[in-house]
Amino acid sequence: MGIIFVYSFLIAFALPGPSEVVLGVPLDLGLPAWGQLGCIMIVSATGKAAGSVFAFHIGQEAKQAGPLIRWLRRSRWNILEWSEKRSVQLAQQYGYAGLALALSVPFFPDTISIYAFAALETNYVRFAIATFLGSLGRLLVTAGVVGWLITVF
Repeated sequence: MGIIFVYSFLIAFALPGPSEVVLGVPLDLGLPAWGQLGCIMIVSATGKAAGSVFAFHIGQEAKQAGPLIRWLRRSRWNILEWSEKRSVQLAQQYGYAGLALALSVPFFPDTISIYAFAALETNYVRFAIATFLGSLGRLLVTAGVVGWLITVF
């Protein structure tokens, strides 16, 4: 479970790849399948929320770091402007619920969204709750879709 937490923590701000892979970890916790899956989901969502808060803190610091922001704005592809625009749209339309919904989309890279939203917002607690719920939602949707596909095929 520690590895799941650390992986989920790192996936929030540093590692590329999907966070959903934790659902396939072969563990034997002596629990029914649903209990084991629930534990994995809670630990993963907690790790990702913690990593997101770390990214949030970096984003808060980056807002203060003028040279970094200027460099990102002048970069060839201007990722900052694109991600800010999308995050601003989500934030304006749905607030923290929009962040949670965006993070609930399985296999969609969310690190940029986390950083962009972090650069726009200031409330650590609401951000942590939104990323926890979004991460948990992503795992629930993925488990539901995979479970449905297994029963259909």
